[in-house]
Amino acid sequence: MAASHTGSAAWSGSLPGSGSTVSVLVATAIVVADMVGVGVFTSLGFQVKDIPSGFSILLLWSVGGIVALCGVFSYGELGAMFPRSSGEYNFLSRAYHPAFGFVAGWVSATVGFAAPVALAAMAFGEYGKSVLPDAPPLVLALGVVWLVSIVQLTGVKHSSTFQLAATILKVVLIVAFLVAGYLITTPQPISFAPTSADLSHIVSAPFAISLVFVMYSFSGWNAATYIIGEMRLPERNLPRAMLSGTLIVLVLYVALNAVFLHTAPIDRLAGQLDVARISGSYIFGEVGGRIVGAMICVGLISSISAMMWIGPRVMMTMGEDIPALRIFARHSTSGAPAYAILFQLAVATLMLFTRSFEAVLDFIQFALLFCSFFTVLAVIKLRITRPDLPRPYRAWGYPVTPVVFLLVTGFMMYYLLTDRPLQSALGTLIMLSGLLIYAVFRKGAAGPATSGASGRE
Repeated sequence: MAASHTGSAAWSGSLPGSGSTVSVLVATAIVVADMVGVGVFTSLGFQVKDIPSGFSILLLWSVGGIVALCGVFSYGELGAMFPRSSGEYNFLSRAYHPAFGFVAGWVSATVGFAAPVALAAMAFGEYGKSVLPDAPPLVLALGVVWLVSIVQLTGVKHSSTFQLAATILKVVLIVAFLVAGYLITTPQPISFAPTSADLSHIVSAPFAISLVFVMYSFSGWNAATYIIGEMRLPERNLPRAMLSGTLIVLVLYVALNAVFLHTAPIDRLAGQLDVARISGSYIFGEVGGRIVGAMICVGLISSISAMMWIGPRVMMTMGEDIPALRIFARHSTSGAPAYAILFQLAVATLMLFTRSFEAVLDFIQFALLFCSFFTVLAVIKLRITRPDLPRPYRAWGYPVTPVVFLLVTGFMMYYLLTDRPLQSALGTLIMLSGLLIYAVFRKGAAGPATSGASGRE
């Protein structure tokens, strides 16, 4: 789609020359790849310190998955109504005002994806030492980001093949780890059946705080909304991809935590970051750490690939609406938004060299939650203010499911405000800076406000 298009055509979101080429299978792979990073392999140790119960731990991860599904239903309704790539930038622009959408797009396009890419790449470098002990982690990190970016620059067809293959391999390795954990190891004396003590764990502050970090591990369930315009039959396939991907990850997460507890003593796991390596050592012996490291490395490749695919689509779509950013809407002959990909690559590379991604990740969390909160709230708003809009998919469980998501996300924002006030304030400043930049850029913008804001009527 040319950057200068306005009107309803600007909402098709398809890449020039490529059509809608992403199948529901590839879109599901993107969701799975974006969700499964290092979080599930590292967070259990801190949870069992205060929640030493197998049932409560599995319930904790199940609740996290259910809340993510509540978000899926709401995003699915918005994505089917407004099938254009770029996620919250698209939804908030349509439901509220282009300025609000720009703020969300500004956060995502500048650091919202680049920082997680850098973190995943550095984790790849650290875990890669178990396979290549002499390789500097920074070199491995830079190598994987640049390699994946080159694949993205070759266009949607090659990106789809690479993403699907990497994600399938990731899931196969995790399933193999799960099977080995149940077949090879001597089981620990832990029960996953509920007991009278579980109620006190479930209503405790540690359970609520642990849920915050579990939800971070589930983040990425909305990944497919960033490439709606590249999907075949998005009104039908977007909800399917997000639902299928989130359900797959929910099952994997619960099973992984069950295997960690099944294979290693709780006192060995408590307070430890590398619970997957500890579990691996009980399953595979001395080579367990190397096997787990290789498994996580393969998984991180698919995660980085997903983020390097979906992140640049935000800047691409903003470039289609805002003349000052039009360069990012340009595509290569293969249909890839080359300048947008190169921009995210440059930011991620800079973060890797300066290690600033750790600080950035700390203070963008509040901004990302803020945007997700108001995106789901938009479903309720539009049901009330615009009941006439076509809704090819309607959120399952409305209004209960969006309210559940809003309550949990609201709690997470409250936790961040009280526990990390400085970081939350910095995140708010990033959003305010987006408003100032929008005020400068909006002159001559052909954004959502002038592109048939009433939807596809």
